[in-house]
Amino acid sequence: MDTHKGVLVCGEIAEGKLAPMTIELLGVGRKLANELGEDLSTLLMGSKTGGLGQEAIAYGADKVYMAEDGLLDNYNSDAYTQVTADLCRKVFPSIMLLGHTDVGCDLAPRLNGRLGGGLAMDCMALSVDPTTKLLVSTRLVFGGNAHATVISKSARPQMATLRPKTVPPAERNDSRQGQVIPVEGKIDPSALKIRVVERIKEEVEGVKLEDAEFVVTGGRGIGSAQNWGMVRELARVLGGAVGATRPACDEGWAAVTLQVGQSGKVVSPKLYIAVALSGAMSHISGCLGSKCIVAINKDKEANIFNVAHFGIVGDYKEVLPALTAKLKELKSA
Repeated sequence: MDTHKGVLVCGEIAEGKLAPMTIELLGVGRKLANELGEDLSTLLMGSKTGGLGQEAIAYGADKVYMAEDGLLDNYNSDAYTQVTADLCRKVFPSIMLLGHTDVGCDLAPRLNGRLGGGLAMDCMALSVDPTTKLLVSTRLVFGGNAHATVISKSARPQMATLRPKTVPPAERNDSRQGQVIPVEGKIDPSALKIRVVERIKEEVEGVKLEDAEFVVTGGRGIGSAQNWGMVRELARVLGGAVGATRPACDEGWAAVTLQVGQSGKVVSPKLYIAVALSGAMSHISGCLGSKCIVAINKDKEANIFNVAHFGIVGDYKEVLPALTAKLKELKSA
């Protein structure tokens, strides 16, 4: 008889609050738990969790496991893996969800290796098969050219990482009731093979790229660092963030932390404006989850037009100033 029950969300804390990704996971986790008729729980780690347990309950959790230890305040692969794996061996979740974030991308494979469950990475959608009650994970493959359905028929827990901004966040309900349960056991510092020697926080102007609802990304066709100002100005007027392709970062026109694509960041904004970029599949895989993609390129055969919802064939040096000016006019009206 299968002893694995319920859905477990591996939560993340950012600047003393539940990370937006965690609230999204609680939303989809609540839906899956309801379809299974089982509980939704979440794990929060760190010594500065405050009232986040009750907040997670308000967002849909039935149980919140709190691992309060100063060694968990900042992500450490060894410590997070140890705590999460130990909890799974005690509560036996049927489904475990993580964000497809820096933390989730590192933690999920480590947990999968220790627990032996099935793992689907970078999913766009999650559901429960009504007949088998198994987790159905949908993810992009072949650079976004196709969708693959992944089902773990025997291994438990069934694990998946979810791409940010692909599902709506959970709705808050402060009247919900649940349990906040301390996680027993201390971490042995001597058992940690990885040690963080220094953390350097990068100053970000405006909205963080991965959190932005509007993203303007420039490519190699921008031509120079001097022309990059047009990309920044359009993003500023939209109240969004600037992104870049790998060639643009290699040229030094934009910081490497702004790279969007397979070897950069994955974004899913409401509006993604692709400027003077060809649309290599390695880049498209990082933005294909966007609700609306607008491509601007003077080459009508550019691959980016194959995935764009709207396309403008023209020189960005003419299009961007006109588009920016019109937006400013509409905002001031």
